[in-house]
Amino acid sequence: MNTREIGQSGIFASELGLGCMSIGTEEKQAEAILKTALDEGITYFDTADLYDFGLNEQLVGKTLHSVRDQVVIATKAGNRWTESKDSWTWDASKTYIKEAAKQSLKRLGIDYIDLYQLHGGTLDDPIDETIEAFEDLKAEGFIRAYGISSIRPTVIDQYVKRSNLSNVMMQYSILDRRPEVQALPILAENGVTVAARGPVAFGLLSNQWRDKLPKASKKGLNWYNEAELETVLSTLEKNLPEGRTLNGLAFRYVLQHPAAATVVAGASSVEQLKENARAVQEAALTEEEYKWIQDISKTADYDAHRL
Repeated sequence: MNTREIGQSGIFASELGLGCMSIGTEEKQAEAILKTALDEGITYFDTADLYDFGLNEQLVGKTLHSVRDQVVIATKAGNRWTESKDSWTWDASKTYIKEAAKQSLKRLGIDYIDLYQLHGGTLDDPIDETIEAFEDLKAEGFIRAYGISSIRPTVIDQYVKRSNLSNVMMQYSILDRRPEVQALPILAENGVTVAARGPVAFGLLSNQWRDKLPKASKKGLNWYNEAELETVLSTLEKNLPEGRTLNGLAFRYVLQHPAAATVVAGASSVEQLKENARAVQEAALTEEEYKWIQDISKTADYDAHRL
């Protein structure tokens, strides 16, 4: 599988990354998915301290221990579970971020984190203090690079201007082209890359889209109504270029952007993972195919994500 550099960090990620949140808590199943990912050439694994109260990090670290020097492990911090563990609070302070990193290292069973990310963020955060935490962790050798996981263009802009971040994780797909309007141009100009999550848009960009449409259309694609989504998807499906599939089109569209480093997709089964790996290895889009997709779909703005 092809790899791309994360920002200007010298760290290279496979074009398809595994979003580990979906591997579950049953050890044998999680291990099977993770090992299949390795077999398929995936080297980028995204987890977070929030997932399953840290158990996700433990499963990822245990399974990848024997290939540690061959993989990129990305994790996140900023969300703190309450004592009752029925909700979480937000903490982007320097003290918390530095301690959270060390706790993640313990759960993962590793000496350093390849890419450490703020798991959200707003303009009300102590941004300079948060950046100091990342810079300290990098200088101390606990992390190799840092970034943020955010869809807020205003927050992204501040981190690009005020820090040395390497990557931004954000939702991006044919059906969610909001990053193209504001975020991606800024990142591309500054040598910051994107780890794109949600490439198949809640399963809509697959051959099961008709089954997914009633629920998926209500999950945050409100710049489309259901009828518009059906029109876009049926048009894409009926006019697929030879040798292409709908989910393959979805992955290759995201990877076409110069800011894209990796597409992070979850998989709750070995079969789903193998299909994702197949899809991402379809040929790169031609300029004509890329424009055709853009003509069919539409962009939108981050109206609800300004602060």
